[in-house]
Amino acid sequence: MAEPKGHGEKQSRKQEIFIAFLLTEPNIREAAKKAGIGETTGFRWLQEPAFQDQYREARRMAVSQAISQIQQASTEAVQTLRTVMADEEAPPASRVSAAKAVLEMSLKAVELDDLGRRVEKLEESIQAKRGARAWC
Repeated sequence: MAEPKGHGEKQSRKQEIFIAFLLTEPNIREAAKKAGIGETTGFRWLQEPAFQDQYREARRMAVSQAISQIQQASTEAVQTLRTVMADEEAPPASRVSAAKAVLEMSLKAVELDDLGRRVEKLEESIQAKRGARAWC
């Protein structure tokens, strides 16, 4: 028997709603309840590869948005650290803590930059060796 016209579309919309609640609710039971579906349906959908792909992509997008927000706040965070560090009326422990945070982040940034360059050189070396083999 054929599905009624629009049924797949309706299910797809329900799945999108369920995914949205999976991203915000503490568990599958609550997500299903808020999406207006049964918990069993939610678990069944979670076993479907296409649904898993959609859910994985939604999680990626949510994490990407969170990272973007963190990056946007980083300038303000650095300014706050600099303000505390320079505030002669701030408790010494706060000033030292801010200075330490700035130094640690600076060192990590240099380490990450160095590591990134090393990886690039390794990749270039691997590509060069593959290219040399192609000519042999």
